[in-house]
Amino acid sequence: MSYFRNTLFAEEIAAGNTGVETFLTIFPMLSAILIVAGNILAGQIIERTKSRAGKARPYILLSAVTVAVASILMFIQPVEGTTFKMVWITISYNLFYAVAFPLYNTANSALVPVSTRNGKQRGLLASLVNMAVLGGAGAGSIIFPQIIGAFAQSDAFGNGTEFPNTNGYLVLFIIIGVVTFIGCLAQYYFTRERVTEESLVLSATEDAPAEEVKGKGPSIGKQAKALFSDRFFVITIIFYLLYQLAGSIKNASMETFTKTIMFEGFNSATAMSVLGIVGAVPMALAIFFVSPLCNKFGKRPVVFAGMVIGAAGGVLAGIFYDEFILVAVGVALKCLGSAPAGYMILAMIADCLDHMEAKNGFRCDGFGMSLYSSILIAAVPLATGIVSGMTSAFGAESGAVISYIWIETGAYALGAIVILFFGVEKFLPEDRKAILARQKAEAEAAGVEWIEPEERLRREEAEADRLAEEARMAELRARCEKKGLSFEEEEAKYQQKLAAKKAKQEAAQQKKKK
Repeated sequence: MSYFRNTLFAEEIAAGNTGVETFLTIFPMLSAILIVAGNILAGQIIERTKSRAGKARPYILLSAVTVAVASILMFIQPVEGTTFKMVWITISYNLFYAVAFPLYNTANSALVPVSTRNGKQRGLLASLVNMAVLGGAGAGSIIFPQIIGAFAQSDAFGNGTEFPNTNGYLVLFIIIGVVTFIGCLAQYYFTRERVTEESLVLSATEDAPAEEVKGKGPSIGKQAKALFSDRFFVITIIFYLLYQLAGSIKNASMETFTKTIMFEGFNSATAMSVLGIVGAVPMALAIFFVSPLCNKFGKRPVVFAGMVIGAAGGVLAGIFYDEFILVAVGVALKCLGSAPAGYMILAMIADCLDHMEAKNGFRCDGFGMSLYSSILIAAVPLATGIVSGMTSAFGAESGAVISYIWIETGAYALGAIVILFFGVEKFLPEDRKAILARQKAEAEAAGVEWIEPEERLRREEAEADRLAEEARMAELRARCEKKGLSFEEEEAKYQQKLAAKKAKQEAAQQKKKK
């Protein structure tokens, strides 16, 4: 929004061009239709993919290029002219939000439910994944105003106008594109789809290759029926829609709020950075206790308590919206309260997907995670349009206060009510037994040996350890031959160090037990 209003169309808005104002309100909201369609399509592509790398990870690899390139295209201006800029930004915006990012984000979101069925591991994994997402957003809100000031408002990339310039934005997003490329490659090479691998049934002989218990994937209609007939999934999606859309509206209105409410002693960039910090710190600290609390008490009570705390913080900030200290305290409470939902939402959806698999005999990861991804991505353009509309309808100050504080506060209050009906966790132990029994029956019907996932993982890890040990010994033998050392003596030294390390670890474990 800042780029659109203050850079790309700054001259037109300063000249009072109402057509541009209307365009900036309507086009992001209409783009949400394409974004939802793109996410659903991405989910179906992923669901129908079968490869050694899994069904989601190949698109993480593809996104190393597509997301990086699409993010840069939005900040290129090949031709001047208001009409052309509208056309170009509509196309490039939707290439990113409706094509490139849905494919990445759906695949990325699907990695949590397909990485493990272990509830505690899944909760921790979801917490870490969402810590990265929320931490990135929090860090961005702190440092991005300063980065934009350094790049877009710097004479180093100046274009001779009084407005922030596109050259600085372009340089900045080329850097971001390179970081995105490297990050996607790293994510692809350091992840694994263990639940997807459960469909691979290993034979008992060394010569026989891995075989797959194949079947035609469920149609989109069948997946939709399974998803929307499950009350726990519907509850979770409604809750996430409230949470994500309200949060996106808050983020989209942050700059407008800090510019409109002139806090004494703080300019807009400083106020944004401070509010970003007071919001990010509670979220960062929450990572240490959200997962343990959810493991002990369950996700529902912990998320409910968080929503209540968040709503209380919103009321405080809304009543005293022109007192910076009280606003900061209210924002801190809101962010603290939002932490359980933010960290656990992927684990909650994954629990629902396992429950539906137990009931229906098939998984809906593709369609389910495309809905999650649709809400995540579509919330941004919807929020952009809503904030513009609120500002136009209620005026700059009232519109900013409503958008930045009260909408999210109301959403948290509603979310607290909705989450009370999330009760899927009590079914998960029996769901796990039903899924394993079905997998065993399918394997026996196919005439191949069925091995429990935990045992198969143990065998794979043992084989990996064996190969690593062989490689270590071969490397040590080659080094000894090259330097004229005794292999037996060097190996004895290594084994001695290994035994000492193991003894130390065992002593520490015994001490911990006492």
